[in-house]
Amino acid sequence: MKVTVKLFATFRVGRFKVEERDLPAGTDIAHIVRDLEIPEDELGIVMVNGRHAPLTTVLNEGDALALFPLVGGG
Repeated sequence: MKVTVKLFATFRVGRFKVEERDLPAGTDIAHIVRDLEIPEDELGIVMVNGRHAPLTTVLNEGDALALFPLVGGG
């Protein structure tokens, strides 16, 4: 199945902005996060098709996954 993965802010450093991935059926978000070597404690917002989603969400053909890092500042 094909899934679009979008990375934002610091997650793009050394990776990519948008990438279409061919994944086996049953792949969850946590699998992609591990594959990208993004520490789970650095995740701020995780969205699938514009809606918040937990890491246990199983992705479907044509889904768009967006990963945003935690934002700091003051």
